[in-house]
Amino acid sequence: MAEKKYRIDREKGRLILGRLELPFPRSRNGRVAVGSGLVAGGILGFLPVLGFWMIPLGLLILSQELPAVRRRRRKAAIWWRKRYPQVNRAGR
Repeated sequence: MAEKKYRIDREKGRLILGRLELPFPRSRNGRVAVGSGLVAGGILGFLPVLGFWMIPLGLLILSQELPAVRRRRRKAAIWWRKRYPQVNRAGR
């Protein structure tokens, strides 16, 4: 079975985005703080250094910890799949 390209490896404490592996906290509170910080920084994405790319990354981290965010992420994935059935994976 092919390994997912985008996932969170809790055992190693790494966020895997394709070939890029980023460390992140192993504690739940740390992950919630990092995810919330990324979303908050992404809202200020018009400022230098910060960017709008931070919002989806923060939501990805939060969706692993908070059921409400996880449900919304799943609903968005289902909506996307119904709307664009021809898109198999990330732009393909």
